[in-house]
Amino acid sequence: MKPLFFAPFAALAGLATLSPVAPAMADDHAAAPSLAEVLAHERRDNDRARDQYRNPAETLAFFQVEPTQTVVEYGPGGGWYTRVLAPYLMPAGKYIAINQDSDGREYRSRAQEARSKGWTENFKSGLAEAMGVEADAVTAFETDEMPEDVAGTVDRVLIFRSMHGLNIGNRADDVLKAARMMLNDDGMVGVVQHRAPEGASYNDYGARQRGYMRKADVIAIFEANGFELAAESEINANASDPANWERGVWTLPPVLATGEDDPRRSEYLSIGESDRMTLLFKKAN
Repeated sequence: MKPLFFAPFAALAGLATLSPVAPAMADDHAAAPSLAEVLAHERRDNDRARDQYRNPAETLAFFQVEPTQTVVEYGPGGGWYTRVLAPYLMPAGKYIAINQDSDGREYRSRAQEARSKGWTENFKSGLAEAMGVEADAVTAFETDEMPEDVAGTVDRVLIFRSMHGLNIGNRADDVLKAARMMLNDDGMVGVVQHRAPEGASYNDYGARQRGYMRKADVIAIFEANGFELAAESEINANASDPANWERGVWTLPPVLATGEDDPRRSEYLSIGESDRMTLLFKKAN
């Protein structure tokens, strides 16, 4: 059975549910909403069921994200965290979206290639419309097209549930090199990643795409790119997930890849989303 792949270039579904806000100057601290206000907003009515598994308030607090910071989100995908981060950061800080270089990848179809290579423009226009700003006010780029004025200005780079794709696609080094270049001296990278079982083999959880990764492998990838582990948390742990599914992490919600007729579907729903490690990295000397 082939592993399931979910490309990080998916359209940002639901961006239109963001309520437009008036743009503010970066030093207008009073304009920054509280995270509680952002999380409670009606724009998240369809997202809130995932909060019990993704713990956005606790996760962003652990990553020490503040509304006046410059924060990068890697691979926004379906926009679940974008609908938290953009409204929280754009009034008084800066939100940046990045994706990996779309050149040199293999595509299943011309349509997939077109979606991938049109990501930057489509993301910027979609978020601009949702936030009620001009497209030029939205910063989004692929890692090989980083503007010179971004280098050394970023406080946090956040990578949510994407390290497995970067690892299997041999793109982690490119993304983390770009992250290190973007970060200021005190900047850090926050990672939430599906966690492989204790004692898992690399053959099952590194060379093979199941969505889960071993913590040691994630740390090794960061160390190879000039980072060191600063802190870790069990905020997003789920002890009910054995993380050994034949079809990988996508067996569980929200994907439920085995379909409605799977007799174990109620079991998957009772487990909820995957067991996840939550790691914070800083620049190594």
